[in-house]
Amino acid sequence: MINAIIVDDEPLALEVLETYINEIPEINLLQSCNNALEANDALKKHDVDLMFLDIQMPQLTGIDFLKTLKNPPLVIFTTAYANYAIEGFELNAIDYLLKPISLERFMKAVNKASEQVSLKKNEGSSSSSAEAASTEGDPDFIFVKADKKLIKVNYADIVYIEGLKDYVIIRKHDGSRIITLQTMKSLESKLPVQFFKRIHRSYIVQIDQISAIVGNMVEVMEKGQAKHLPIGKNYRDELLAIVNKNRL
Repeated sequence: MINAIIVDDEPLALEVLETYINEIPEINLLQSCNNALEANDALKKHDVDLMFLDIQMPQLTGIDFLKTLKNPPLVIFTTAYANYAIEGFELNAIDYLLKPISLERFMKAVNKASEQVSLKKNEGSSSSSAEAASTEGDPDFIFVKADKKLIKVNYADIVYIEGLKDYVIIRKHDGSRIITLQTMKSLESKLPVQFFKRIHRSYIVQIDQISAIVGNMVEVMEKGQAKHLPIGKNYRDELLAIVNKNRL
């Protein structure tokens, strides 16, 4: 469930967004706000995942309001003015919707936000798993040699690992990667089996980061985007055993 608020000084715009949100079961509308001050109070009272934010508002614009927030929720800008788009994306907005907003375009923006919310929750779940391991006395990180130094990599930051001849590429949540000279077999032997699973001769995935199994592919989220990794024949049965163990 995505907890959301709307911030817009136009009654008609509020009505349209509220109508659209009511059509989407995964969004829980916590509050509709007429200005930035009301929105600021709402953010203090509620745990907000997503904010639909108008730009041109009295007292304080949506852009200026967003700049005041220390830990803002995900933001989708809604405005009648296209000239603010660049500045909006520079503030890491998920999307920028131009009024009048169609339901189709609204759905595309919500789907982007949903991916980001899922990613954040997965990161939290992974962190909890790693912290549990640490409590039990096992380290929740590994050091790998790259760029002529030893780099510490937290298990919770890893989405998957890709093998490329004599190198492996560690792919992280933020889209960054670490390339190190070693074999997949060598790295696999150092990773905790309760967190990581070899699914292909070229791929190791963090189990908590598997969002779906689609045919012969594993779906993970990398920087908010769905990534599909192949399942090798020699690894399929062991992976399905893990899936079936946790299947409803």
